[in-house]
Formats: sequence, structure tokens, C-alpha cells
Amino acid sequence: MPSGSRALTAPAFSGRRPSGAGDLSVETHGIAPIGTDQRYGRPARLFTVWFAPQVNMTGVFTGTLAITLGLGFWLGLLAMLIGTVLGSLVVAYLSTWGPRTGAGQLPNSRMAFGDFVVVPGVLQWVSSIAWDALVGLFGGEALAVLLDIPFWVAVLIVLAIQGAVGFFGYEVIHRLQAVLTVILLLTFVVFAVKLVSGHDVVTPATVSGGDLLGAFVFEVTIALSLAVSWASYAADFSRYLPSDSSRTQVFGYTLAGIVLAYAFVQGIGIAAAATIGEHTAQGVHAVMGGGVLGGVAMLVIALAAIGSGVMNDYSGSLALQTIGVRVRRPVSAVIVTVLAFALILWLHAADTASRFTDVLLLVSYWIPAFAAVVIIDWALRIGGRATLDPAAEPTKRSDALAAVVVFMIAYGVAVPFMNTTLIQGWVATAWHGADIAYFVNFVVALVLYGGYRLLARTGSRGSS
Repeated sequence: MPSGSRALTAPAFSGRRPSGAGDLSVETHGIAPIGTDQRYGRPARLFTVWFAPQVNMTGVFTGTLAITLGLGFWLGLLAMLIGTVLGSLVVAYLSTWGPRTGAGQLPNSRMAFGDFVVVPGVLQWVSSIAWDALVGLFGGEALAVLLDIPFWVAVLIVLAIQGAVGFFGYEVIHRLQAVLTVILLLTFVVFAVKLVSGHDVVTPATVSGGDLLGAFVFEVTIALSLAVSWASYAADFSRYLPSDSSRTQVFGYTLAGIVLAYAFVQGIGIAAAATIGEHTAQGVHAVMGGGVLGGVAMLVIALAAIGSGVMNDYSGSLALQTIGVRVRRPVSAVIVTVLAFALILWLHAADTASRFTDVLLLVSYWIPAFAAVVIIDWALRIGGRATLDPAAEPTKRSDALAAVVVFMIAYGVAVPFMNTTLIQGWVATAWHGADIAYFVNFVVALVLYGGYRLLARTGSRGSS
């Protein structure tokens, strides 16, 4: 049996699947590919499942970093849009694989990495926990302000609710995001109106020269990291769509959901930086004028954290199965939720802005190389076919080894270009903080792995 194929079909990775839209029973099915006769839904539902998770205070706080860096409103907004679009294009493309394989993103990556998928799989699992913490931080703060309870108790409430949703799985998540899209959009529009009507939102840049260029590039990278972090989740939420679903629609609805949501909430963050600062929940409460409106805003922020967190729980559960842990999907989703609790307390304990930025960047630095490797493998493998079964696809061990080696080399080459408080690369330092590690990571993997597969293919033809 070729490397990586049988692992997708273990009994623990199959189970009950939702039979159609509105089937809200527990989904026990895991990473095993879903048969073409068991699919349902329309690509349009991808808009809400990708829009709602981004409309939260994590996106708002990311926007405030543009002002912290000294870019001012307009340059901050431009940098954010560039990074967001670049990252979202990758996610939208990978989302089109779901209907074509019936499998999630990490299970699909077994075709490229074979048994070595454990490396990106572990990183994905850890990243899911980290993202749970980034969004749960703000949800906990908001609920603590609303109910006047200790922060840790509020976090437990938020995580318990999202853990329950993650336990139920795919269809409940899609339905929740459709409802939250309306609720979150209306609430954040009110917040934006209140903000603009009473505060000076168009602030000038406070840095110049090389520092300005470095800050601009860094903000592009920060926005890119937020959007592209969904790349390893992409097909997870399209895998139940019929195999003949329009790839253009799958791509378009995914792209629109992510870009419009991030542009909206990060734009609010750029405009609200002076008002919100690091005390996000309290800042929003003050802008809304306190009282009933402020209380509603706190409740909605908590709901937004839940809406985003369930995506992490779900994809984390698939990642845990992909690396070979034979635990039923609902149980593994709860495991991700529980482990996020300690990380949230750590983020909240000290300099939130610094720790937030570090986690935001560090959990995603590996993703561009991952995307480059799986995209090259897919392009060589698909060969004009409309669909393929990842459980039946052969993977040469030499190709899988090359994939993981290139993956690690690309990360190592990118280190000098990183800019965090934990890793301050000498190139990034010399370039006034400009962090281009994501781009270096992607290009190095693209060239090395693409070159290897081309040479291997040429050599194979020559010997035949």
C-alpha cells in the first residue's frame, strides 16, 4: 500500500455524517474521504462560514497594530488590504479541493507528505490551540466585563460553549456561522458608526523613511498571517459539497467572505486604535456608551469568539486524526478546546500586544511552505481530472521525504527575515523591522520542491 493512503480509511476516522442541510446531529465522521453520493449543499454557504469567524476582536486588535507601528490610517489600511488579499487567495484556492476530494485540508496533504504529514499535522494541531487562545482571549474579556465575573471563569464559559459546537461538528458550525454573520455584521456596523461619529479616526503616520517602509511591510505581513493561517483549514469546510460544485463559486465565496470580513474589522481597528488600545473589551464598552448598548456589544464579542473558535476546534480535531491519533472527531475537538485555556491565561497575564503579535506570527510562519508543497503536488497529480480520491492516491516515499525536507529548509531560510520579540532576524532588523519571512518561506519551498519534482519526473521519463 503506498505511503499515506491506508491511514485515511481507519475505522476510527469514519462515522456518522450529516445527511443534508439542517441535520444538526453529532458528526462522528473524521478524516476519511466522503463519498460522492453523501455530499450536499451549495457553494454560497461558504461565504458565511468564512465571513463570521473573522468578525471578532482578534481582527480589530490586529488593525490597531498598524497605528502602533506608526503607519497612520491610510497607509495602515492599504497595507492591511494587500496582506489580506494575498493570504485569502491561497485559502480560496485550497478551498476548491474539498468538493474534488471529499476530504479536509490536512488529510489531502497526505498525498504530498505521505507518512511525514505528522510534521505539518502537529504544527496545525498546535496552531489550532493557539488560534483558539487568540480569539478566546477577547471573548473572555468581554464576558468578564458583561457579567462582572473573574476572567478565568468567563474564559471557561466561552470555551465550554464553543467546545459543545465543535463537538457537534460540520453542519452545526455552518448553521451557527450563517446566524452569526447577520448578528455580528449589524453589531459591528453600529460600533463603527459610534466610533466615527465621536472620534478622530484618520490619523497621520508617525514614522518616516526606512522606518515607514519597514512598518508598512511588517503590517502587510501581519495581515497576511491572519488570512493565510486559514490555508491549512480550507477544504475542511467545503468537503461535503457535491463533487460537481462550481470551482469558481467555491473560490469566489471563500475569497469574498474572508476579504470583506477582514477589511471591515481591521479597518475598525485601524480607526479605533487610539480609543481601544490594549484594553479591547473595555474600550469597546466605552465607545458604545456603556449601558444596554455596551452590554450587547460585550455579548456579541463573546459570541464572535465562539464563532471563530469552533473553526479551530473542528480543524484541530481533523489534524489530530491526520497525525495518526485514533480518537473520534468529537473527542479530539474537545481536547483542542481544553488545551487552549492555559494559553489564554498566559496571553492575558502580561504584555498582551507583544504576546499577541508573537503568537499571531509564529503559529503561521510554516504555512506558506506547506501551501507551496501541496499545491505543486496537486498540480502534478490532478492531471485534468475533475475529482480524485486521496485515500487511493500513491505517494512515493522519496517524494514524501523531499516534501518534509524542503518544508523544514524553507522555514530555516526564512528565520533571518522574521520579526518577533522571540525571533529577531538580522535581515528584518537591518530592514527597519520589515518582515518578509512568509514570502521567503513560500518562494524557497516553491523553487526547491518544484525543482525536485521536475527533475524526478524528467529522470523517470528518461529511464522508461
